[in-house]
Amino acid sequence: MERKSSTRVTLFDVAALAGVGTATVDRVIHERGNVSDEVRKRVLDAARTLGLKRILPSSHHSIVRLNVILARPELPLIRRMGFEFRRLAQRMNHSIAIHRTVLEDEEPATIVAALERGGYDAAIVYAQDHPLIRAAIAELAARGRPVVTMISDLPGSARLAYAGTDHYKAGRSAGYFLDLMAPPGSVIVLCNHLGFQSHAERLHGLRDQLAGSGRLEIVEVVEGGDDAIRSEARLKEAFRRHPETVGIYNVGAGNRGVVGAIRAEILARRPLFIGHELTPFTHASLREGLMTLTIDQSPELQAQFALEVLLSHFGFEGVTDLAPPYVSTVPIVLYSPQNLPDSVPG
Repeated sequence: MERKSSTRVTLFDVAALAGVGTATVDRVIHERGNVSDEVRKRVLDAARTLGLKRILPSSHHSIVRLNVILARPELPLIRRMGFEFRRLAQRMNHSIAIHRTVLEDEEPATIVAALERGGYDAAIVYAQDHPLIRAAIAELAARGRPVVTMISDLPGSARLAYAGTDHYKAGRSAGYFLDLMAPPGSVIVLCNHLGFQSHAERLHGLRDQLAGSGRLEIVEVVEGGDDAIRSEARLKEAFRRHPETVGIYNVGAGNRGVVGAIRAEILARRPLFIGHELTPFTHASLREGLMTLTIDQSPELQAQFALEVLLSHFGFEGVTDLAPPYVSTVPIVLYSPQNLPDSVPG
């Protein structure tokens, strides 16, 4: 039988091919029971033959419980990730249960405790590269509980996959535009701390890009802990030490601190400012001319990829063509004042 286009397949099509009613198809697809094994198999075979784009339950597994670990919900990116996983959870059938564990801090011991919490078959986590976290991931993998890292990777660990962008390329992109647009002078980098692979790789990319021309020099890396007040205070101190600063690259979440320091007008001229994530605040800062570019890392695609990796791993059918080894292709998107959307979800 010719396979139908997945965009046209409906439950009515599946019901017709399987020789059952649409209510029976709905019960099978959403695993509501009261269907014989023979009818269940017929419905699933029809759905696969037609290419129905749904999560199709397999007979060999029960409910899969996923633990999405999100630390520091006050950070804009983490709020966006929480929103994306809530949205994805609403689309799942009864075979997938997505639980969000929200943590007030990102300390390794806190993350490890969340990873080791029982009752889950897999985890999705944003965490710094730390021996305690690596050991916890290895222990979970040995027990058949895979872990997917997101936003920032733990390369070489026992994680199943990484769902995120190429941070080295993001740093090189920032360096390219700083070198292109700024006059010769000094650059200051702001980060949370370099224990996060994402922040370290962005800095690495920036250094490599700027080394090509030698026009700009990174004179200081300021660790602000992704805290706006601390970041602003430490940047003001750095500005006083380096009044020749012409560019700032914030590799983390302290954009409010950067704008506060720029508004203080300590420097002789307003520096170029490149940061990360398109949020209501960076949207407004770009419009006002306080920010030059922001590099967004597509959190909706990160969440989708992380979920699809685990669906593939646990043998769900009909939703993804992924196969191991799982390689993330989530893109970075650069926004300037000229290509901003009209609004940004908060």
